[in-house]
Amino acid sequence: MYARDNESGATSPQQQPTSAQVDAAVDAFRMLSDATRLRLMWLLSHGEYDVNSLSAEIEVARPSVSQHLAKLRMSGLVQTRRDGRRVLYRARDVHVRGLINEALFHADHEVSGIPRHD
Repeated sequence: MYARDNESGATSPQQQPTSAQVDAAVDAFRMLSDATRLRLMWLLSHGEYDVNSLSAEIEVARPSVSQHLAKLRMSGLVQTRRDGRRVLYRARDVHVRGLINEALFHADHEVSGIPRHD
């Protein structure tokens, strides 16, 4: 019997993602492929910020930050809430925060020479 034969009672491999799931993941990665948006998402993964605070933190003009936030919000990576007249932004959920953290942990291995691990 060959390993590829599933007659031994072994569980089948994980089911392939649907086209809709792949498309959504590609859209998310596309949004994160911009350095400004990735910096914004790192901050938003660690707390809530308004546009002015984000602009000051990453030293990018407020109108540019607003445009990036609009794209991130439309893609479902960011959510908002009102606090009086201010709008506060944050990463949508634990999955988005994990994605950002893992991407940057991976990058740390790439640039620092830290040994890879499983």
